[in-house]
Amino acid sequence: MVKNVKLLEQFERDEIRNRKPDVYANLKVVEGLLQEAHYLGVFRAKDPLEGIEVDIRVAKAFNVRTTIN
Repeated sequence: MVKNVKLLEQFERDEIRNRKPDVYANLKVVEGLLQEAHYLGVFRAKDPLEGIEVDIRVAKAFNVRTTIN
């Protein structure tokens, strides 16, 4: 159990500030996130217009304006 939270936070800030960046470890993290994004299907297909019809229908649905006279 932490009794002095401010002391712990100061220690953590000092550790982060004094640690040298590890480029290779950071690249591993980025590559892992990229693989996860591909696995989840985050990136669109190579054809940027693929699925544009759906986007247009959704945009029209959100942009419908009604006027009451």
